[in-house]
Amino acid sequence: MMTKGSRVVVLLAALALGLVYVLPVWRITLEAPQYPEGLGMVIEIDDVVGEKPHDLANINNLNHYIGMKRIEPDSIPELTWMPLILGGLIALGLLAALVGRRWLLYGWVAVFLTVSVVGLVDFWKWEYDYGHDLDQETAIIKIPGMSYQPPLIGSRQILNFKAHSWPGSGGWIAIAAALAGVGVAVGEVRRGRREGQPVAGPESATGQNGSSGLTTGALSVALLSSSLAMAGCGEPAPRALSYGVDTCEHCHMGLAEMGHGAEAVLETGRVHVFDSVECLAGWLAGDAEHAAVHSLWVVDFSEPTELVRVEDAHFLRSPTLASPMGLGLTAFARSEDRDGAVDAFGGDSLDWPEVRAWVDDVWPEGRVRMPTGHAGDHGAMLMPASR
Repeated sequence: MMTKGSRVVVLLAALALGLVYVLPVWRITLEAPQYPEGLGMVIEIDDVVGEKPHDLANINNLNHYIGMKRIEPDSIPELTWMPLILGGLIALGLLAALVGRRWLLYGWVAVFLTVSVVGLVDFWKWEYDYGHDLDQETAIIKIPGMSYQPPLIGSRQILNFKAHSWPGSGGWIAIAAALAGVGVAVGEVRRGRREGQPVAGPESATGQNGSSGLTTGALSVALLSSSLAMAGCGEPAPRALSYGVDTCEHCHMGLAEMGHGAEAVLETGRVHVFDSVECLAGWLAGDAEHAAVHSLWVVDFSEPTELVRVEDAHFLRSPTLASPMGLGLTAFARSEDRDGAVDAFGGDSLDWPEVRAWVDDVWPEGRVRMPTGHAGDHGAMLMPASR
């Protein structure tokens, strides 16, 4: 019999697989100069959709130019089978956890790993077929010997596109469940070898409630927890700013002033950097019309290496504390730091909606108004952000 800890981990792993029905299994994104926001394709358990409303249609239009087949979810049989296969895996995992027999555990893990390997091979063959089986007669762009297969996992340059292929949050959860199952199975195999026979009952020194069982259960729970944490690896996140290297997405000036800066993280994982709070707000008012924004971040003036979400930040507008683009906007992670700056430099305390309203007023439609006197000078000359 399996230990109580092992059965709990298998139960949680099987139940976690249910999330794969509602979360993305895989993501493929394409980046190119003509598509600054990128194009994304999301593979779900029973469908293939665009990451943004028109992404799949745009990808199919691009595929037409190179003679690639259209991606039609209704013509992909795997999308019909996968929900049934996943349901079988969940049922077998629940059965193994409830019955507690080791052979059921080993069978579940073996089937799980087999399905995973077969699924990855099938996915690779699917990519290979779409990337190599081209209609050269209708293709507008013809490059002899060229293939357009995206990577199975990782990134690859295809013409002027950078293709990225990674598990989605549902895929990471499936990986977590598989790792947890393998961890439990390994622990049960080792415990069975030490015992030399199936566990008879709780009176055994290494039985169901023995130290070996507790150790196996603890290790498996730790493995499941760390594996589930991997599901967050696909979550879009900000990155460290590189002053002197990065260029502002809005005004196209280089980032130069520590203590100032901002980032917009898109749903695709792409990060746009800005040299100031005002440029982030100006970009949102103008250039960001079609951007799928995941989160917005600003640099903490008191701790320049730290980024804070705009909704949690505390802002200062001061004519004597200069910011890179002249509007006198500075961000702080803590209200006490902002209040101290108000005492030292004067000015007004703002929250993020007030910052947006102020920049919208000074820079209509996201255009950069260069102040001639101070941050509030409305007699300034109007200059385009793309200068």
